[in-house]
Amino acid sequence: MLRPMTLGVRGVVVDDRGRVLLLRHTYTPGWHMPGGGIEKGETALEALQRELLEEAGVATSPADLRLASIHANHAFFPNDHVLVFRVDRWRQVEATQRGEIAETGFFDPLAPPEETTAGTRRRLAELFGGEPVSGDW
Repeated sequence: MLRPMTLGVRGVVVDDRGRVLLLRHTYTPGWHMPGGGIEKGETALEALQRELLEEAGVATSPADLRLASIHANHAFFPNDHVLVFRVDRWRQVEATQRGEIAETGFFDPLAPPEETTAGTRRRLAELFGGEPVSGDW
């Protein structure tokens, strides 16, 4: 029997004031880090670059994407994993998506909006608040 695995990427995009980029989708509640699934034939870095450009108009190079942590997201799908990358060097361009993103904004990573998802809050606390990294999303 095959046990398919899904793999996703999220980007912790940091601006020059130390704030992080979060966004709200039109189809699911809460504030999230930009990202999504890795498509067939893509590397994780290519997928993250694509997602950042589509969702937030963030252009960056693979050399500027630093793997920060890896998490199992079994609550979402039995064999789902998420790679979290930190993005400190990037430039703003026009987002290529149309209609998927309701809102974007930069926020204090230790005081994100109230509606920020639990997984996003945990990743921010790990990266910016000194919390130990959890293997679970």
